[in-house]
Amino acid sequence: MKIRYAHTNIVAHDWRRLSSFYINVFNCKEKPPIRNLSGYWLDVLTGIPNARIHGIHLLLPGFGVDGPTLEIFQYNDDIKDNKSINKEGFGHIAFSVEDVEECLKKVIKNGGSTIGEIIKTEIEGVGKIHVVYAKDPENNVIEIQKWE
Repeated sequence: MKIRYAHTNIVAHDWRRLSSFYINVFNCKEKPPIRNLSGYWLDVLTGIPNARIHGIHLLLPGFGVDGPTLEIFQYNDDIKDNKSINKEGFGHIAFSVEDVEECLKKVIKNGGSTIGEIIKTEIEGVGKIHVVYAKDPENNVIEIQKWE
């Protein structure tokens, strides 16, 4: 069986604002069409009656049009349930960048924030890393890294 990574999903409070953040800071590109999903099939798939999803897929930097995407979806507000498929957030997403400090400045300029401080360290058996954790405008964690 052939397997290929497809996408990572973030359930957003405001999908337009959050997708703009990833476009402006990390050079992600929209991969149309904008999704406006609803119907019996979605209710069955998600286990959520009357589910409606709006959002978009973003092409990740460093990949072509057939590469993996960041899927940013927003569910209708009347069905919030943090124990089901529409739970907001994930562990973290990591981006490899040329300049960690400059990228962190862009994160903050575009409504994000920092967690801790920028560090440089050596991870035994792996190499030297320059890294910081940050948050997007909806508090999802982003790792910004540069390996040497």
